[in-house]
Amino acid sequence: MLLCELLAHPVANMGIIDDASYISMARTVAATGHIAYNGWSTGMYGWQLYLGAAFIKLFGFSFTVVRSSTVLVAMVMAFVFHRTLVRAGITEHNATLGTLALVLSPMYLMLSATFMSDITGLFGIVVCLYGCLCALQSSSDRTAIAWLCFAVLANALFGSSRQIAWLGILVMLPSTLWLLRSRPRVLIIGAAATLAGALFVFACLRWLKHQPYVVPEHLIFKLISPLHILGQLTYFSLDAPFLLLPAIALFLPELRKLRLRVLIPVSALALAYTFLALYPSHLRGRFPLEPLGECINPLGTFAFPVLQGTPPGFLPPILQALFTLLALAGLLGLITLLCRSSRTSPAADAPISPSWHQLRILLIPYCLAYAFLISFFGATLEFHDRYLLGLLVVAILCLLRYYQEHSPPSLPLASILLIAIMAIYSIIANHQMFAFYRARALLASELLSAGIPPTSVDNGWEYNFGVELQHADHINGNSIEWPPHAYVPRTPLTGACTMNYADGTPHIRPLYSVSFDPNACYGPAPFAPVHYSRWPYTTPGTLYVVRFTPTLSATP
Repeated sequence: MLLCELLAHPVANMGIIDDASYISMARTVAATGHIAYNGWSTGMYGWQLYLGAAFIKLFGFSFTVVRSSTVLVAMVMAFVFHRTLVRAGITEHNATLGTLALVLSPMYLMLSATFMSDITGLFGIVVCLYGCLCALQSSSDRTAIAWLCFAVLANALFGSSRQIAWLGILVMLPSTLWLLRSRPRVLIIGAAATLAGALFVFACLRWLKHQPYVVPEHLIFKLISPLHILGQLTYFSLDAPFLLLPAIALFLPELRKLRLRVLIPVSALALAYTFLALYPSHLRGRFPLEPLGECINPLGTFAFPVLQGTPPGFLPPILQALFTLLALAGLLGLITLLCRSSRTSPAADAPISPSWHQLRILLIPYCLAYAFLISFFGATLEFHDRYLLGLLVVAILCLLRYYQEHSPPSLPLASILLIAIMAIYSIIANHQMFAFYRARALLASELLSAGIPPTSVDNGWEYNFGVELQHADHINGNSIEWPPHAYVPRTPLTGACTMNYADGTPHIRPLYSVSFDPNACYGPAPFAPVHYSRWPYTTPGTLYVVRFTPTLSATP
């Protein structure tokens, strides 16, 4: 995983999506020792901030130094996840390939190179799951109690960077105690430890509620239209199999056992879906192709087209269609196997493992609670594919366990090839994304050298947030509840140019904007464009400076 990160060269002197705000918070912790929110965070951001602050103290401040702390956590989690898979009854060989399938996926590799909370929060879930499995397999009460206390402490600490990770204490540990209810001593002490952990969680949430410039999240129930539900299911059915393609593709051979009268109409539906997604009509866009969402889009992993103009494409449509068909075919193969006999043949070298009944009790309540929260937290009900991480670790555990019990016990060599293909894909996508961000930072630096201050340039909301926090103590968000009147409405910007999150950055009064199109807004400004690498294409991407307002004074 570290080698793939280094090959992608994830270096950029600006914020990546949300992490400009969080890196600013880590810098404050390094300087003062205290956590101070700045109007963008909805999470606790506890231990992650202190880890980032420690890296700043040791190596000095830079965006890359702070993000390196997440890379370290991601590497440790790769090891812990591997041991968790082995504890769940998966062979060492299969667990190694399963771990690589997860950590070399484009989403995991990208998030590991940012200071977002997804990886650090997932770490809390994985460590808690490992502790619970160890407790279930402990032969003595003392050892089981020790593992339960470890799971509580680890989840309480590591969950402080992302509240949903505390489902370990709130759901996973109670499920474990239910499985251990025949051991009274373990049950009583484990319940006391879990209760103490739950009290810690609620104390942290109460503390968070009273912090200034926190963006609160409220659990909002609202009627969801059937079309919205269908869209979410389509999104999940495409995205999850793609992100775990080396594992889901293991079930492709099962399609040979599918009856012809079922295979033909299903194949016709898959091809019809692909045609509607590719055909340039009013239906195009309503049938998404993989890669989709935040994971991969026209600019690569996690790079939103936040600038003026239209970005160059990342993948040709034919490759997107191929990925989509592979994901759907693997999912259909899995469904075919599930519908067959439930007889199992455990691998000869598989370790002593929990039963499927124990795994169901341990994991299903957690998955249901997790899916509920990511669906209903927030008024917009907006779904991001990075939210799937907490479910993907469970999915890959179950897929590998089910495969080795119903097929040859060792994963085939083809799975190694698929992992290598996905790793290459991840490296290319992440390299292109960071090259894009580096180009934006370089363009801002050149404008500053020409006498144009950052407050006079719209360089996309991620960069703008970093600039705003240099001139104010918080982002001007309308969701801030404390202190009162922290939000001050901004006079709307007018003209041909638009600026994302303009309301949140009132100190930025743009005269110029960064664009993919030299003729966007009010035409080109007298500054040289900047090119950036677009692996595997030989033609580089290009960013231009355009005029944000119709009339400008002479350029300094």
